[in-house]
Amino acid sequence: MLLGQTKNEITVLDNGKRPLLGVQVLNVTKGNHFHTNEKGTFQTTKISIGDTLKAYLIGYEIVEVVIEKLPTQIVMQEKYASIEEVVVAPEVNALNLFTDIDIQTNPVNSSQDILRQVPGLIIGQHAGGGKAEQIFLRGFDIDHGTDISINVDGMPVNVVSHAHGQGYADLHFLIPETIEKIDFGKGTYYAEQGNFNTAGYVNFQTKRILDYNSIKLEGGQFDTKRILGAFNVAKTNRHNAYVALEYLDTDGAFESPQNFHRINLFGKYTTDITPNDKLGVSLSHFTSKWDASGQVPQRSVDNGSISRFGAIDDTEGGSTSRTNVRLHYDKFLNENAVIKTNFYYSQYDFELYSNFTFFLEDSINGDQIKQHETRTMIGLNSEYFQSFSLGEKVEGHLKFGVSLRNDQSQDNELSHTLNRSETLSYLSLGDINETNLGAYASATFDYGKWTLNLGVRADYFNFEYNDALLTNYETQTASKINISPKLNLLYNYSSTLQGYIKAGKGFHSNDTRVVVAQNGRQILPSAYGVDAGLIWKPMKRLVLNAAYWYLFLEQEFVYVGDAGIVEPSGQTQRQGVELSVRYQPLKWLFWNFDANYTHARATEEEEGENYIPLAPDLTITSGISIRHAQTGLYGGLNMRYIKDRPANEDNSIVAKGYTVFDLNVGWEYKRFNFGVRVENLFNTEWNETQFATTSRLAQESTTVEEIHFTPGTPFFIRGVVEYRF
Repeated sequence: MLLGQTKNEITVLDNGKRPLLGVQVLNVTKGNHFHTNEKGTFQTTKISIGDTLKAYLIGYEIVEVVIEKLPTQIVMQEKYASIEEVVVAPEVNALNLFTDIDIQTNPVNSSQDILRQVPGLIIGQHAGGGKAEQIFLRGFDIDHGTDISINVDGMPVNVVSHAHGQGYADLHFLIPETIEKIDFGKGTYYAEQGNFNTAGYVNFQTKRILDYNSIKLEGGQFDTKRILGAFNVAKTNRHNAYVALEYLDTDGAFESPQNFHRINLFGKYTTDITPNDKLGVSLSHFTSKWDASGQVPQRSVDNGSISRFGAIDDTEGGSTSRTNVRLHYDKFLNENAVIKTNFYYSQYDFELYSNFTFFLEDSINGDQIKQHETRTMIGLNSEYFQSFSLGEKVEGHLKFGVSLRNDQSQDNELSHTLNRSETLSYLSLGDINETNLGAYASATFDYGKWTLNLGVRADYFNFEYNDALLTNYETQTASKINISPKLNLLYNYSSTLQGYIKAGKGFHSNDTRVVVAQNGRQILPSAYGVDAGLIWKPMKRLVLNAAYWYLFLEQEFVYVGDAGIVEPSGQTQRQGVELSVRYQPLKWLFWNFDANYTHARATEEEEGENYIPLAPDLTITSGISIRHAQTGLYGGLNMRYIKDRPANEDNSIVAKGYTVFDLNVGWEYKRFNFGVRVENLFNTEWNETQFATTSRLAQESTTVEEIHFTPGTPFFIRGVVEYRF
């Protein structure tokens, strides 16, 4: 008999009787495929008594059951990760299986590791650990977030019209040990993703409850210390709550100590008000302070006046803090429909001192600049999800969503300063009020082996700027609407092979100061992309993804936060191929490999003068890791490579590539975890971030344009001791 659609739920639980989200369930008898929602349940349409179901989830043993009655519960037992549990799901974002594997086999150990979990993404730090990382993905120098949308639990991390750079995404408020899942997608193909979703997006989901309480102590070279405490406060079937506290300080490898200090506090509470109503509240506070040696000119290192870890101006540095409040409510209307609503509030402070050109502009006082802002961000997003069946052959689901975000940045400042204490002049100063209203609709249809996803997104922006440097008070305003269609077509040959074609339009907004300077023209430059590829599991313990992709960006005007000017750039196009592999040759041994090649050029410039500065054309990351259940031994050796790349438009200045290896080894014994982590195992001399900059030193009479760089970390070892209870 065919089961009805009401009261016929199947629930999947862990061995602690907690619901499991994202379990892939295959109806072996009929070939139907399901996945569980936040309640751990899934729709039972077209499942008959006597059908055989298989449940798969990374980190759990595969379960096979025969349906004898309804409702039914499936209990899954935890185990060390195995690629055998991987199923290539007929979903638009099936690539998430790669991060699911990586989190289980090579867990996040530091704030720098957080973004490195995304296949093909490279990061660089260039301000003492306190500044947001520079991001490279798909031939983009994304700076600090201009072309990648980053969210944590539905709250945006990217900061619009930021004092330092558009889309600035500082993830240092996220404690690595609280991460449950990383959802990512490359390209412009996802209706749920709005501003900054051009090269891709990354969504981090924090844990509902901790697996255990823990106290962790870390210590190492350069006077580095880290303390973590993470504790469950409530852990019942209905109520879950925990708190986590992190403290980190280090002087770094530089000759001038970084004096870096960071404190993170995070708390999360979730409850099932009723079987159909879930409520979650999270609070976090983050603050950091640091000194920095800045980017050093290559000529000063070559002539021996400073070392690689020296400084021309060691008065750089800054401070930043962010307080977040988030409220999440899920209302399950029935087993086929749910409304998810998320509210967030963030209070943010930022102050950064830099000196990129030394004595180019001011031969007496130097060129130190200050960037500062105080910001309030408030927002709401809500999504309605409805699954459906059309006759016997078509199943699918609908999504409708709305979002509202308002940013108010007070005293958004760029000024010329001396010794971090005296303001010599203001280059830019004003108040920004920016509002983004978004709405989207998405429909997914499953017909046999085919999956079709159609989506469209609409975004309305309103920009307001009050320039404090104007004699007369004036509110400069502009507004714009952007429409972004999406199309995803999947061919699901089996649970081990999927081919896909994806196409769509995305965008990133420009800084409010660009908008008013351009009178509302060219303020939402669009990106048009296409992907074609496959996800294939040719063996039980081998899975890979291969793709060709293309992305075209329209003309845009860029606000240069370090100079307070509007700088035009023309159309660009990027195309490339990428390969990701995850292989488990032995039960306790894993290998990961990600390679990305990109050809990136400006389309309106002459051949030979059309390079895109700092756009990487070849990046490779790879590693081996072990997790041995019987002995408790674990470890990993990871490599990241980035090829030499042009630092300016005619490739006359080259940013040097590098290959760096990191190592971690450890032993879990009863309630203890002992570990050793080594960054830059072979003490490679490498430049973490590089820029072609025109500068002048105090003793120089002429300017020089050349590479200015932040040196990468040398051999750096630290130990870890953790007690779990």
